[in-house]
Amino acid sequence: MGVTSSEQRPSHWRTIVSYVQRGERQTVGQDRAWNQYWADLGKHVEELPEGPLDFDAWFGRRAPVLLEIGSGMGEATSLLARDAPEINYVAAEVYKPGLSQLLLRAEEHDLKNLRLLRGDAVRLLHDHVAPDSLHGVRLYFPDPWPKTKHHKRRIVQPEFVALVASRLAPGGVFHMATDWQHYADQMLEVCSAEPSLRNQHDGWAPRPDFRPVTKFEQRARVEGRISRDLFFERVQVSAEA
Repeated sequence: MGVTSSEQRPSHWRTIVSYVQRGERQTVGQDRAWNQYWADLGKHVEELPEGPLDFDAWFGRRAPVLLEIGSGMGEATSLLARDAPEINYVAAEVYKPGLSQLLLRAEEHDLKNLRLLRGDAVRLLHDHVAPDSLHGVRLYFPDPWPKTKHHKRRIVQPEFVALVASRLAPGGVFHMATDWQHYADQMLEVCSAEPSLRNQHDGWAPRPDFRPVTKFEQRARVEGRISRDLFFERVQVSAEA
């Protein structure tokens, strides 16, 4: 599956986006971080030149690239990047205050292996990430759209999962987490149906120690919701399959 221009994307992908629009009011500190660091550490998806993004050039080194979709306020992202300095960690998020807060956290932890992309991760994956190139993709606590009539808006749909799988290198892992039982069931069903992905566990995975417990997850626990993790690995699919 090659990288094509946005005009060539299948029309049904226009309804699948990785975000919900929110306000952009920032604190003084967030404004400072944005003005000081964004030019070096961040890019806008809509402003990227046509074709795959050269991650090696952007990071100034060659290393495995891991993409996190929806980094929120960056609480977990900064710790994950800090604890894996050998990884080129890319955070995709549409919410400017969240990206600015992540820049503040990057400053706090002196992160050299973190880059930020603002915009729709679906467009990023399709237009600007080469096939078979990513070490991993992480999708933690995406909007659950809990009402039945809104389930179609959830990002984890067959087309999206197929796109993620196509961008993973063989052996690369798609790691998802959610605290909504119905959405967890949907993730498991959709990913299990993708022929180029294989569940690394028998159903749900044990909660990994490396994924930080955020304030968001702590609140879910108080409200009685259990977080579930899934790890799906990219496998080679034979021509006869």
